[in-house]
Amino acid sequence: MSPLGSSTSLELNLLSFKQRKRLDSRIHEVNRVKSKFPCKIPVIVERSGREKLLPQLQKIKFLVPPEITMGQFVDMIRSRLSLPPSCALCVMVNERQMVSISMTMLEVYTTHRDQDGFLYVTYMSHEVFG
Repeated sequence: MSPLGSSTSLELNLLSFKQRKRLDSRIHEVNRVKSKFPCKIPVIVERSGREKLLPQLQKIKFLVPPEITMGQFVDMIRSRLSLPPSCALCVMVNERQMVSISMTMLEVYTTHRDQDGFLYVTYMSHEVFG
């Protein structure tokens, strides 16, 4: 931590979205987005705190159609990260739950959305050999 409790931009980048923004601010943001795009699902995608190999995504906020599957969403994240075929991507909801890739984003959102209205997804690498 920086002297006198002030944070540097590097330290802020290490904090998750939920740690950087207060609950009321996140709720306000979801409500604003939902009023503009009522048919889209607000998702926050961040690198797992334990992940050291994969880069951070440049953009962590996504508005996704409710009918796409979790598998299609994972493919989109893979393409944004430019992962080689030998690197499998492990995606968790709420930092600890794996969900079926055949579930629609609406099903995942309905079951796992946070109290603020966002769906939180984290990713990490998983090497595959063969």
